[in-house]
Amino acid sequence: MALVKRMQSELASPETPRANDQPKLFPWSGHRLSAVLLPIAGVVIALLALYVLEQHVHAISFREIRDDLYALSASRLALAILFTVVSFSAVAFYDVVAVETIAPGRVSKRVSAMAGAAGYAISNALGFSLLTGGALRYRVYAAQGIELADIGRIVGTSWFAIWFAFAIMAAIAMVAEPDQIPWLATLGPAVDVSIGIAVLAAIAALVLWLSRGARTVGVGSFSLRLPTSRGALMQIAAGLVDMTAAAACLYVLLPSGSVGSFSAFILVYVVAVILGIASHAPGGVGAFEATIIAGLGLGSNSEALAGLVAYRIVYTLLPFLVAVAGLVVSEILRHRSRIAGPVGAASLFLEPLIPPLSAGIAFFGAAVLLISAVTPSLEGRIEALSEVIPLPFLEMSHLGASFVAVGLLIVARGLAKRLRRAWFAAIILFASGAVFSFFKGLDWEEAVALSMMALTLLVFRDSFYRRPFNGDMHLSWGWLASMGTMVFAAIWLGLFAFRHVEYDNELWWQFAWEGDAPRFLRGAVFIVTLLAAVLVDTLINRRVLTLAPEGRMPESVPAVVADAPSSSAALALLGDKRFLVSPDQHGFVMYQRSGGSLISMGEPVAADESMSGLAWAFHELADKSGLRTVFYEVGPEHLPMFLDMGLVALKLGEVARVDLTTFSLDGPKRQPLRYADRRADKDGLTFEIIPKEKVPEIIPQLSEVSDEWLEMKSGGEKRFSLGYFDPGYMSLFDVAVLKRGERIVAFANLWRGGGHHEMAVDLMRYRQDDCKVMMDALFTKLMLIAKAEGYHWFNLGAAPLSGLTDRRTASRWNRLGSLIYQKGRDLYHFDGLRAFKDKFGPVWTANYLICPPGLDTARALLDVTTLISGRPLVGKRK
Repeated sequence: MALVKRMQSELASPETPRANDQPKLFPWSGHRLSAVLLPIAGVVIALLALYVLEQHVHAISFREIRDDLYALSASRLALAILFTVVSFSAVAFYDVVAVETIAPGRVSKRVSAMAGAAGYAISNALGFSLLTGGALRYRVYAAQGIELADIGRIVGTSWFAIWFAFAIMAAIAMVAEPDQIPWLATLGPAVDVSIGIAVLAAIAALVLWLSRGARTVGVGSFSLRLPTSRGALMQIAAGLVDMTAAAACLYVLLPSGSVGSFSAFILVYVVAVILGIASHAPGGVGAFEATIIAGLGLGSNSEALAGLVAYRIVYTLLPFLVAVAGLVVSEILRHRSRIAGPVGAASLFLEPLIPPLSAGIAFFGAAVLLISAVTPSLEGRIEALSEVIPLPFLEMSHLGASFVAVGLLIVARGLAKRLRRAWFAAIILFASGAVFSFFKGLDWEEAVALSMMALTLLVFRDSFYRRPFNGDMHLSWGWLASMGTMVFAAIWLGLFAFRHVEYDNELWWQFAWEGDAPRFLRGAVFIVTLLAAVLVDTLINRRVLTLAPEGRMPESVPAVVADAPSSSAALALLGDKRFLVSPDQHGFVMYQRSGGSLISMGEPVAADESMSGLAWAFHELADKSGLRTVFYEVGPEHLPMFLDMGLVALKLGEVARVDLTTFSLDGPKRQPLRYADRRADKDGLTFEIIPKEKVPEIIPQLSEVSDEWLEMKSGGEKRFSLGYFDPGYMSLFDVAVLKRGERIVAFANLWRGGGHHEMAVDLMRYRQDDCKVMMDALFTKLMLIAKAEGYHWFNLGAAPLSGLTDRRTASRWNRLGSLIYQKGRDLYHFDGLRAFKDKFGPVWTANYLICPPGLDTARALLDVTTLISGRPLVGKRK
């Protein structure tokens, strides 16, 4: 709480709320508008689906469906399970083929198969609105060293198979039995056949096109290397097997004779899956069932509805439970060091699936409690319970179970974000739910299931380590939509289960042991009230975040800079940044606003255990200020964390670091440096490091050198990512100089990382002098001194925007960055920096811009370029 109370008072533009202004309810930017409209559309689809269900199943009772479900034969269930295994095997094959197409040999087939199958089992249960298969796959493949762009291509290739399977199955259905296709019968058989043949011909033409060489397509900023014709056929075959087996799983569970045409069934099934994806209900529940029932006319068939329930259990719940069990076993064995080799490696790489899987467990626990709360109690158990506890205890337990259900829906969000607080709350909620389940109806099965879920989270405890400084678990619009659709579906189920009870106002006030219907009504109102309270809190009762006043440096920052291993932490002392400081004053984020972006300079400057919390707090600050979150110049180590924020990574260039433990002037490769060192001595140049206490005495000479250098380079000072010449700033550091006599001809101010981790230079400037190698000599002498002082690395800094490709097949954002690099070389001399640093044989490390996806990527890139190009300063150093 202390962290976020001091930020948002002085943003530069008037449209951002200040501390004494009313905060904006909706900072409507384009991506925020779509983030609201798409979930609303999903809720509308779910509500329409519930309406369709109500219209088609009004003649059937809840008891009939339950009895038919219990009557399903073991042979039909076994067939359904077999088809489920076949379907998920094909899903696993998607990723195997995709990985071998995009990143051959970099991921074992075992890992990619498990990632595909487990990822789909989780996303199929939770719904695509919560955690997409792409995000799940990223967490696995990033651990294998696969870059973000290639992971996107792997996911895109997998989706290629799924959607082409949709198209082929629909086309075959239209060609095989055109007069049996629902919704399209009015077009006439000839039209249906023509459409089907056209779709199949287009896919055949695509395969033929792929057979003639490597193909790449691009949509916006996304480019995708297409598989070969052989790979495409394998993907399409896998997609057809997957969809056919999934459809067969439902088909065998439906009663004989309930489906007149298998072709019509296939088409209806495909449409149902697509509408389920479009809705924001977990697993597409409601929309999928309504499409099947309406499309096949099954509303009056209780056996068919029981088959749909069984399908959900077999195809949605069972694979999810298998994924949970597999990860539980691997975690237990990994903690006991009994698992090694490929299987052990696979368990490590699949660990990123644990947070979304845990969110799914919380959603499942909420579903169990909601279904139990809105359906009749089992016969005989209430009577037994009445002999043990008083009636008010049962009534309060029923409301308590409803409260736990809503609480689990909320904390699932925090579990997906690895929040330790959410994990602890989920354990308490599961335990409470188990107690309430037992005392509201002797539902010992639910109590055992909820207890097992709590134990599962205990096994996964190491995966929940984040302790954000802000206490809330802010719910996104998509998450609220998923919660709403689940609650609405549960209430509809309750109305369906108690439709035989004649409504009367007196029901609300009836408290009796056999009063299941009144308890349902009171519980439904209680649940809706809780959901409305959460919605209101999300809309208007947010804790306002403020931006720290510009130019006011917190007292703790200099000490943190001095101890930081990274020398670039010294950029905090420039005076052109704002700060987000951790409550313990041992870490900070330095940032600035540019355009519509809030830009952090690098990663948070903090110890590893605090860095993640600071990064998430900064992301929340930008989000609640209506600005884009941008981290400029970060390394590859924490890319998974940034993806968890919903951001993407662009490679902007590379950082040059010289390993001083191996650096010397010996050997033929160092001959140019030896020459520069001797030439400087021969030309009468002397090297000296001026301690920072004496730097004010030489400021006039340093200023002359700086002015002459800027005039010679025909450019101005840069800001934010590099230091600029300022007497106060220069006086904070030792300065290395080259002199001709008493006249300074070159200088560089020195950054010293804590613990002698690294030394670096910030400004390096020189006069027009007859010695052409004096900067080479200056850096050579600096590195030798840094090595003698015990430093491990000498950081030569970044080459901004270098290393981006402008190839035709590159992404649009890479080409844009390359254009900025090329057009700005005369002003910023980025290419000269790269060439100069290469002389010292550095280790180059990738440098990234972290920003939102889509069009916001281009906007963020332009905002960063504007910021570092040298806009006028807006604050003073204090």
